[in-house]
Amino acid sequence: MKQRFGFIHNRWLQILIGGIVLFIATEQALKLTGIPNLIPTVLLLGAFVVPLTFVAYFYGEERTIDRAIHQERSPLAEGATCFLIGGILGVAAAATIEYATLQKAGFLGLFAVGFIEEAAKLILPVIIFIRGRFKSEADGLLFGVASGMGFAALETMGYGLTALLQSQGNIGVLEEVLFIRGLVSPAGHAAWTGYVCAVLWREWNRTGKKTVNMKVIGAFILAIVLHSLWDMVNIFGGKTSIQFTIVIAGNLVIAGVSLTLLFRRLRESRRLSSEQV
Repeated sequence: MKQRFGFIHNRWLQILIGGIVLFIATEQALKLTGIPNLIPTVLLLGAFVVPLTFVAYFYGEERTIDRAIHQERSPLAEGATCFLIGGILGVAAAATIEYATLQKAGFLGLFAVGFIEEAAKLILPVIIFIRGRFKSEADGLLFGVASGMGFAALETMGYGLTALLQSQGNIGVLEEVLFIRGLVSPAGHAAWTGYVCAVLWREWNRTGKKTVNMKVIGAFILAIVLHSLWDMVNIFGGKTSIQFTIVIAGNLVIAGVSLTLLFRRLRESRRLSSEQV
């Protein structure tokens, strides 16, 4: 019985279940009482449960992989810093640059938004990369996913608050925003930044030196394209059945490609570690 339900001991699953329970409890309390003091807690839990779960999963994978190759140093502090500080830096830098340069950029400005946000999310992972204390591709994956998820969580809080204000306090609208953005967040910012960082660290291991070569640049461009396509698809909205179908189909395709790229790098990290044991 213990082995059968051993998966329950996974930290990421505990975070997910515990976070969902706390969110439901707080959200129901808000509905019953109408006390506005509960709104920040609902926003925080709704925006952070899935991102924290995803980061916890990759932290567990990194620990498994790096223990296999006898790496003793834990990247927990760096991963947490990427999530919190990296996310804040990314959101602040992206918002400032976008506000200053893209107010009249039009449709093509979506590519510029993709470039700015993907670059902003890389600020802290690149600093860690330059310092060179963590060298495995699994480390790069963790730092990229953490920075992307921190960015996504803070962005979701902003969208949730905006939706709540525009709907004049409609909790149902807030729930919808938090649910949809939480559900798709691993397939967006986390997957794109995680993939770029994985390639960056992989090329460091392959060449034996810290480098930004064409493979790294290609991964960055691919992340920008996926990001921009995601934004373009969602511009259609869902006012008609055709538009709704386009949005759903487009999001599923882009999410599938993004997650495939990310988990392919994770699988390759596992393979490389098994060869080094």
